[in-house]
Amino acid sequence: MRKLDSTKVRPLKSEQLLRIEDHDFALRPGFGGSPIPVGIDVQVESIDSISEVDMDFTMTLYLRHYWKDERLSFRSTKNKSMTFDGRLIKKIWVPDVFFVHSKRSFIHDTTVENVMLRVYPDGNVLFSLRITVSAMCFMDFSRFPLDTQNCSLELESYAYNEDDLMLYWKHGNQSLSTDEHISLSQFFIEEFSASSGLAFYSSTGWYNRLFINFALRRHIFFFVLQSYFPAMLMVMLSWVSFWIDRRAVPARVSLGITTVLTMSTIITGVSASMPQVSYIKAVDVYLWISFLFVFLSVIEYAAVNYLTTIEERKQLKKRGKASGMYTTSVSNVGPARIKRKRSLKGNVGRIILQNNHVIDTYSRIIFPSVYIVFNFFYWGLYI
Repeated sequence: MRKLDSTKVRPLKSEQLLRIEDHDFALRPGFGGSPIPVGIDVQVESIDSISEVDMDFTMTLYLRHYWKDERLSFRSTKNKSMTFDGRLIKKIWVPDVFFVHSKRSFIHDTTVENVMLRVYPDGNVLFSLRITVSAMCFMDFSRFPLDTQNCSLELESYAYNEDDLMLYWKHGNQSLSTDEHISLSQFFIEEFSASSGLAFYSSTGWYNRLFINFALRRHIFFFVLQSYFPAMLMVMLSWVSFWIDRRAVPARVSLGITTVLTMSTIITGVSASMPQVSYIKAVDVYLWISFLFVFLSVIEYAAVNYLTTIEERKQLKKRGKASGMYTTSVSNVGPARIKRKRSLKGNVGRIILQNNHVIDTYSRIIFPSVYIVFNFFYWGLYI
Protein backbone atom coordinates (compact mmCIF):
# COMPACT_ATOMS: atom_id res chain seq x y z
CA MET A 1 0.00 0.00 0.00
CA ARG A 2 1.11 3.53 -0.81
CA LYS A 3 1.63 5.75 2.14
CA LEU A 4 -0.45 8.94 2.06
CA ASP A 5 1.47 12.19 1.81
CA SER A 6 0.81 13.85 5.20
CA THR A 7 2.17 17.18 3.94
CA LYS A 8 -0.60 17.67 1.37
CA VAL A 9 -3.03 20.46 2.32
CA ARG A 10 -6.59 19.25 2.26
CA PRO A 11 -9.34 21.70 1.31
CA LEU A 12 -11.60 22.87 4.06
CA LYS A 13 -15.23 21.73 4.16
CA SER A 14 -16.42 25.16 3.10
CA GLU A 15 -14.09 25.08 0.11
CA GLN A 16 -15.37 21.63 -0.78
CA LEU A 17 -18.95 22.84 -0.56
CA LEU A 18 -18.19 25.80 -2.84
CA ARG A 19 -16.09 23.59 -5.16
CA ILE A 20 -13.27 26.14 -5.16
CA GLU A 21 -10.71 23.62 -6.37
CA ASP A 22 -12.83 22.90 -9.45
CA HIS A 23 -12.66 26.41 -10.91
CA ASP A 24 -10.07 28.92 -12.04
CA PHE A 25 -10.79 32.04 -9.99
CA ALA A 26 -8.02 33.99 -11.70
CA LEU A 27 -10.66 34.79 -14.34
CA ARG A 28 -13.64 37.00 -13.68
CA PRO A 29 -17.16 35.51 -13.68
CA GLY A 30 -18.53 35.16 -17.21
CA PHE A 31 -15.12 35.70 -18.80
CA GLY A 32 -15.44 36.29 -22.54
CA GLY A 33 -19.05 37.40 -22.27
CA SER A 34 -20.82 40.57 -21.20
CA PRO A 35 -19.26 42.71 -18.42
CA ILE A 36 -20.01 41.57 -14.90
CA PRO A 37 -22.17 44.04 -12.91
CA VAL A 38 -20.68 44.94 -9.54
CA GLY A 39 -22.93 46.95 -7.24
CA ILE A 40 -21.45 49.22 -4.58
CA ASP A 41 -22.89 50.77 -1.47
CA VAL A 42 -21.04 52.80 1.14
CA GLN A 43 -21.73 53.75 4.73
CA VAL A 44 -19.55 56.64 5.92
CA GLU A 45 -18.65 56.13 9.56
CA SER A 46 -16.63 59.30 10.11
CA ILE A 47 -14.61 62.05 8.50
CA ASP A 48 -11.55 62.02 10.69
CA SER A 49 -9.68 65.09 9.50
CA ILE A 50 -9.44 67.80 6.85
CA SER A 51 -5.98 69.21 6.10
CA GLU A 52 -5.72 72.52 4.26
CA VAL A 53 -1.93 72.35 4.20
CA ASP A 54 -1.83 68.91 2.53
CA MET A 55 -5.12 69.43 0.68
CA ASP A 56 -6.55 66.06 1.69
CA PHE A 57 -9.15 64.44 3.92
CA THR A 58 -9.31 61.20 5.89
CA MET A 59 -12.50 59.14 5.94
CA THR A 60 -13.51 55.85 7.57
CA LEU A 61 -16.21 53.88 5.75
CA TYR A 62 -17.82 50.52 5.15
CA LEU A 63 -17.38 49.50 1.51
CA ARG A 64 -19.70 46.77 0.27
CA HIS A 65 -19.52 44.97 -3.11
CA TYR A 66 -22.33 42.93 -4.66
CA TRP A 67 -21.94 40.59 -7.63
CA LYS A 68 -22.93 37.15 -8.82
CA ASP A 69 -20.48 34.30 -9.40
CA GLU A 70 -22.24 31.10 -10.37
CA ARG A 71 -19.06 29.16 -9.66
CA LEU A 72 -19.75 29.75 -5.94
CA SER A 73 -23.36 28.49 -6.01
CA PHE A 74 -24.11 25.56 -3.71
CA ARG A 75 -26.97 23.39 -2.60
CA SER A 76 -28.90 24.47 0.46
CA THR A 77 -32.11 22.93 1.70
CA LYS A 78 -32.95 25.96 3.82
CA ASN A 79 -31.72 28.55 1.28
CA LYS A 80 -29.39 30.10 3.85
CA SER A 81 -26.25 32.03 3.05
CA MET A 82 -22.78 31.26 4.34
CA THR A 83 -20.57 33.92 5.92
CA PHE A 84 -16.77 33.78 5.87
CA ASP A 85 -13.90 35.92 7.11
CA GLY A 86 -10.92 37.18 5.14
CA ARG A 87 -9.18 33.82 4.74
CA LEU A 88 -11.38 32.80 1.82
CA ILE A 89 -10.95 36.09 -0.06
CA LYS A 90 -7.53 35.17 -1.44
CA LYS A 91 -8.89 31.99 -3.05
CA ILE A 92 -11.77 33.44 -5.07
CA TRP A 93 -12.29 36.29 -7.53
CA VAL A 94 -13.21 39.65 -5.99
CA PRO A 95 -13.54 43.07 -7.68
CA ASP A 96 -10.32 45.09 -7.72
CA VAL A 97 -11.87 48.39 -6.64
CA PHE A 98 -9.40 51.11 -5.61
CA PHE A 99 -9.63 54.76 -4.52
CA VAL A 100 -8.57 57.27 -7.14
CA HIS A 101 -6.25 60.05 -5.85
CA SER A 102 -5.80 58.23 -2.54
CA LYS A 103 -2.61 58.86 -0.56
CA ARG A 104 -2.94 56.25 2.17
CA SER A 105 -5.47 53.59 3.06
CA PHE A 106 -5.73 50.52 5.25
CA ILE A 107 -8.21 47.85 6.29
CA HIS A 108 -8.90 47.82 10.02
CA ASP A 109 -7.61 44.73 11.80
CA THR A 110 -8.76 45.10 15.41
CA THR A 111 -9.47 42.61 16.85
CA VAL A 112 -9.41 40.70 13.59
CA GLU A 113 -9.28 41.91 10.01
CA ASN A 114 -12.54 43.76 9.33
CA VAL A 115 -13.48 41.77 6.22
CA MET A 116 -16.67 39.84 5.59
CA LEU A 117 -17.68 37.56 2.71
CA ARG A 118 -21.24 36.27 2.41
CA VAL A 119 -22.17 33.73 -0.28
CA TYR A 120 -25.76 32.86 -1.19
CA PRO A 121 -26.88 29.53 -2.67
CA ASP A 122 -27.58 31.06 -6.09
CA GLY A 123 -24.02 32.47 -6.31
CA ASN A 124 -24.72 36.05 -5.22
CA VAL A 125 -21.85 37.44 -3.17
CA LEU A 126 -21.57 40.24 -0.62
CA PHE A 127 -18.04 41.42 0.14
CA SER A 128 -17.68 44.05 2.89
CA LEU A 129 -14.65 45.96 4.17
CA ARG A 130 -14.04 48.58 6.85
CA ILE A 131 -11.47 50.99 5.45
CA THR A 132 -9.81 54.27 6.40
CA VAL A 133 -8.58 56.22 3.39
CA SER A 134 -6.81 59.54 2.94
CA ALA A 135 -7.44 61.12 -0.44
CA MET A 136 -6.75 64.38 -2.23
CA CYS A 137 -9.27 67.19 -2.20
CA PHE A 138 -8.57 69.99 -4.66
CA MET A 139 -9.40 73.02 -2.53
CA ASP A 140 -9.90 76.62 -3.58
CA PHE A 141 -8.86 79.06 -0.86
CA SER A 142 -9.75 82.29 -2.66
CA ARG A 143 -12.64 82.80 -0.19
CA PHE A 144 -10.88 81.39 2.90
CA PRO A 145 -12.06 81.35 5.69
CA LEU A 146 -15.51 82.19 4.30
CA ASP A 147 -15.30 79.27 1.90
CA THR A 148 -17.15 76.06 1.08
CA GLN A 149 -15.03 73.13 -0.10
CA ASN A 150 -16.37 70.39 -2.37
CA CYS A 151 -14.52 67.10 -2.02
CA SER A 152 -15.10 63.66 -3.47
CA LEU A 153 -13.87 60.13 -2.92
CA GLU A 154 -13.67 58.26 -6.21
CA LEU A 155 -13.90 54.49 -6.71
CA GLU A 156 -12.85 52.61 -9.80
CA SER A 157 -11.75 49.17 -10.98
CA TYR A 158 -8.01 49.01 -11.42
CA ALA A 159 -7.68 46.28 -14.08
CA TYR A 160 -11.13 45.82 -15.64
CA ASN A 161 -12.43 48.44 -18.03
CA GLU A 162 -16.09 48.84 -18.97
CA ASP A 163 -15.89 45.87 -21.36
CA ASP A 164 -15.23 43.52 -18.43
CA LEU A 165 -16.74 45.14 -15.34
CA MET A 166 -19.69 47.50 -14.88
CA LEU A 167 -19.41 49.39 -11.60
CA TYR A 168 -22.63 50.99 -10.37
CA TRP A 169 -24.39 52.18 -7.23
CA LYS A 170 -26.39 49.24 -5.90
CA HIS A 171 -29.41 51.21 -4.68
CA GLY A 172 -29.04 54.42 -6.70
CA ASN A 173 -28.94 57.57 -4.55
CA GLN A 174 -29.76 55.47 -1.49
CA SER A 175 -26.46 53.59 -1.82
CA LEU A 176 -24.63 56.23 0.22
CA SER A 177 -25.48 56.54 3.91
CA THR A 178 -23.79 58.40 6.74
CA ASP A 179 -23.64 58.26 10.49
CA GLU A 180 -25.93 60.84 12.11
CA HIS A 181 -23.24 61.97 14.53
CA ILE A 182 -20.55 62.91 12.00
CA SER A 183 -19.12 66.32 12.90
CA LEU A 184 -15.93 68.30 12.37
CA SER A 185 -14.35 71.01 14.49
CA GLN A 186 -13.89 73.53 11.65
CA PHE A 187 -16.60 72.56 9.16
CA PHE A 188 -20.31 72.04 8.74
CA ILE A 189 -21.02 69.01 6.57
CA GLU A 190 -23.70 70.37 4.26
CA GLU A 191 -24.50 67.34 2.09
CA PHE A 192 -23.46 63.90 0.90
CA SER A 193 -24.36 62.67 -2.58
CA ALA A 194 -23.51 59.77 -4.87
CA SER A 195 -22.80 60.09 -8.58
CA SER A 196 -21.15 58.11 -11.36
CA GLY A 197 -19.22 58.70 -14.55
CA LEU A 198 -16.55 57.40 -16.88
CA ALA A 199 -12.78 57.82 -16.83
CA PHE A 200 -10.61 57.43 -19.92
CA TYR A 201 -7.02 56.23 -20.02
CA SER A 202 -5.27 56.37 -23.38
CA SER A 203 -3.55 53.00 -22.93
CA THR A 204 -6.39 50.90 -21.48
CA GLY A 205 -9.72 52.56 -22.38
CA TRP A 206 -12.83 53.62 -20.50
CA TYR A 207 -13.57 52.71 -16.88
CA ASN A 208 -16.66 53.14 -14.71
CA ARG A 209 -16.07 55.53 -11.83
CA LEU A 210 -18.22 56.20 -8.75
CA PHE A 211 -18.10 59.41 -6.73
CA ILE A 212 -18.84 60.08 -3.06
CA ASN A 213 -19.38 63.85 -3.02
CA PHE A 214 -19.63 66.01 0.09
CA ALA A 215 -19.63 69.76 0.72
CA LEU A 216 -17.88 71.35 3.71
CA ARG A 217 -18.71 74.86 4.90
CA ARG A 218 -16.16 76.33 7.26
CA HIS A 219 -16.99 77.60 10.75
CA ILE A 220 -16.25 81.34 10.72
CA PHE A 221 -16.43 82.05 14.48
CA PHE A 222 -12.96 80.64 15.21
CA PHE A 223 -11.34 82.89 12.60
CA VAL A 224 -13.33 85.91 13.78
CA LEU A 225 -11.81 85.47 17.24
CA GLN A 226 -8.30 84.62 16.05
CA SER A 227 -7.83 86.94 13.06
CA TYR A 228 -10.61 89.38 12.22
CA PHE A 229 -11.40 90.72 15.70
CA PRO A 230 -7.71 91.33 16.68
CA ALA A 231 -7.16 93.08 13.34
CA MET A 232 -10.17 95.33 13.97
CA LEU A 233 -8.87 96.19 17.43
CA MET A 234 -5.42 97.07 16.09
CA VAL A 235 -6.91 99.37 13.46
CA MET A 236 -9.09 101.13 16.04
CA LEU A 237 -6.16 101.36 18.44
CA SER A 238 -4.13 103.15 15.74
CA TRP A 239 -6.84 105.83 15.60
CA VAL A 240 -6.11 106.74 19.23
CA SER A 241 -2.99 108.58 18.05
CA PHE A 242 -5.21 111.15 16.29
CA TRP A 243 -6.44 112.26 19.74
CA ILE A 244 -3.02 112.44 21.39
CA ASP A 245 -1.22 115.79 21.62
CA ARG A 246 0.66 116.29 18.35
CA ARG A 247 3.80 117.35 20.29
CA ALA A 248 3.85 114.00 22.22
CA VAL A 249 6.24 112.36 19.77
CA PRO A 250 7.22 109.29 21.89
CA ALA A 251 3.58 108.41 22.64
CA ARG A 252 2.35 108.60 19.07
CA VAL A 253 5.39 106.90 17.50
CA SER A 254 5.41 104.00 19.98
CA LEU A 255 1.67 103.48 19.52
CA GLY A 256 2.05 103.40 15.73
CA ILE A 257 5.00 100.99 15.77
CA THR A 258 3.23 98.67 18.24
CA THR A 259 0.12 98.37 16.09
CA VAL A 260 2.19 97.78 12.93
CA LEU A 261 4.19 94.98 14.58
CA THR A 262 1.07 93.37 16.02
CA MET A 263 -0.60 93.33 12.60
CA SER A 264 2.53 91.75 11.14
CA THR A 265 2.35 89.01 13.77
CA ILE A 266 -1.31 88.29 13.00
CA ILE A 267 -0.62 88.05 9.25
CA THR A 268 2.36 85.74 9.83
CA GLY A 269 0.33 83.46 12.12
CA VAL A 270 -2.46 83.06 9.58
CA SER A 271 -0.04 82.40 6.71
CA ALA A 272 1.85 79.73 8.68
CA SER A 273 -1.24 77.54 8.98
CA MET A 274 -2.15 77.73 5.29
CA PRO A 275 -0.70 76.21 2.11
CA GLN A 276 1.53 78.53 0.12
CA VAL A 277 -0.90 79.27 -2.70
CA SER A 278 -0.13 81.78 -5.44
CA TYR A 279 -3.42 83.68 -5.23
CA ILE A 280 -4.93 86.06 -2.68
CA LYS A 281 -7.29 84.67 -0.05
CA ALA A 282 -10.22 86.52 1.49
CA VAL A 283 -8.48 86.71 4.85
CA ASP A 284 -5.41 88.20 3.14
CA VAL A 285 -7.55 90.99 1.69
CA TYR A 286 -8.90 91.89 5.12
CA LEU A 287 -5.61 91.65 7.01
CA TRP A 288 -3.54 93.54 4.46
CA ILE A 289 -6.05 96.35 4.12
CA SER A 290 -6.19 96.54 7.92
CA PHE A 291 -2.40 96.66 7.91
CA LEU A 292 -2.58 99.49 5.38
CA PHE A 293 -4.86 101.49 7.69
CA VAL A 294 -2.44 101.01 10.59
CA PHE A 295 0.53 101.94 8.42
CA LEU A 296 -1.24 105.05 7.12
CA SER A 297 -1.87 106.21 10.68
CA VAL A 298 1.90 106.17 11.22
CA ILE A 299 2.46 108.06 7.96
CA GLU A 300 -0.23 110.54 9.02
CA TYR A 301 1.72 111.44 12.13
CA ALA A 302 4.95 111.72 10.14
CA ALA A 303 3.22 114.32 7.95
CA VAL A 304 1.78 116.09 11.02
CA ASN A 305 5.15 116.21 12.74
CA TYR A 306 6.89 117.53 9.62
CA LEU A 307 4.31 120.28 9.08
CA THR A 308 4.45 121.09 12.77
CA THR A 309 8.19 121.69 12.59
CA ILE A 310 7.89 123.87 9.48
CA GLU A 311 5.07 125.96 10.91
CA GLU A 312 6.86 126.35 14.22
CA ARG A 313 9.94 127.71 12.49
CA LYS A 314 7.85 130.18 10.49
CA GLN A 315 6.16 131.45 13.64
CA LEU A 316 9.46 131.92 15.42
CA LYS A 317 11.02 133.70 12.47
CA LYS A 318 8.15 136.16 12.40
CA ARG A 319 8.90 137.07 16.01
CA GLY A 320 12.54 137.74 15.23
CA LYS A 321 13.87 134.90 17.37
CA ALA A 322 15.02 132.55 14.69
CA SER A 323 18.60 133.91 14.79
CA GLY A 324 18.93 133.07 18.44
CA MET A 325 17.62 129.53 18.04
CA TYR A 326 19.75 128.50 15.06
CA THR A 327 23.14 129.92 16.07
CA THR A 328 26.17 127.80 15.26
CA SER A 329 28.16 128.91 18.28
CA VAL A 330 28.72 126.14 20.83
CA SER A 331 28.68 128.62 23.70
CA ASN A 332 25.21 129.85 22.77
CA VAL A 333 23.54 126.42 22.50
CA GLY A 334 22.29 126.51 26.09
CA PRO A 335 20.80 130.03 25.99
CA ALA A 336 19.23 129.37 22.58
CA ARG A 337 17.35 126.34 23.91
CA ILE A 338 16.20 128.29 26.99
CA LYS A 339 14.91 131.12 24.76
CA ARG A 340 13.02 128.64 22.55
CA LYS A 341 11.38 126.98 25.56
CA ARG A 342 10.35 130.36 27.00
CA SER A 343 8.99 131.42 23.63
CA LEU A 344 6.87 128.26 23.31
CA LYS A 345 5.72 128.47 26.92
CA GLY A 346 4.62 132.05 26.60
CA ASN A 347 2.82 131.63 23.29
CA VAL A 348 1.09 128.21 23.54
CA GLY A 349 -2.25 129.74 22.67
CA ARG A 350 -0.89 131.48 19.59
CA ILE A 351 1.25 128.64 18.19
CA ILE A 352 -1.69 126.49 17.06
CA LEU A 353 -0.53 124.93 13.86
CA GLN A 354 -3.31 124.97 11.33
CA ASN A 355 -1.95 122.20 9.09
CA ASN A 356 -1.47 119.82 12.01
CA HIS A 357 -4.86 120.55 13.46
CA VAL A 358 -6.65 120.08 10.13
CA ILE A 359 -4.94 116.75 9.35
CA ASP A 360 -5.71 115.23 12.75
CA THR A 361 -9.28 116.55 12.71
CA TYR A 362 -10.02 115.11 9.28
CA SER A 363 -8.24 111.83 10.11
CA ARG A 364 -10.58 111.30 13.08
CA ILE A 365 -13.47 111.26 10.63
CA ILE A 366 -12.02 109.87 7.39
CA PHE A 367 -10.17 106.82 8.78
CA PRO A 368 -13.15 105.30 10.68
CA SER A 369 -15.57 106.15 7.88
CA VAL A 370 -13.50 104.51 5.15
CA TYR A 371 -12.85 101.45 7.33
CA ILE A 372 -16.57 101.02 8.02
CA VAL A 373 -17.32 101.27 4.30
CA PHE A 374 -14.61 98.70 3.58
CA ASN A 375 -16.12 96.29 6.13
CA PHE A 376 -19.56 96.79 4.63
CA PHE A 377 -18.37 95.85 1.15
CA TYR A 378 -16.09 93.04 2.37
CA TRP A 379 -18.67 91.14 4.39
CA GLY A 380 -21.34 91.81 1.79
CA LEU A 381 -19.13 90.32 -0.93
CA TYR A 382 -17.87 87.20 0.85
CA ILE A 383 -20.86 86.16 2.97
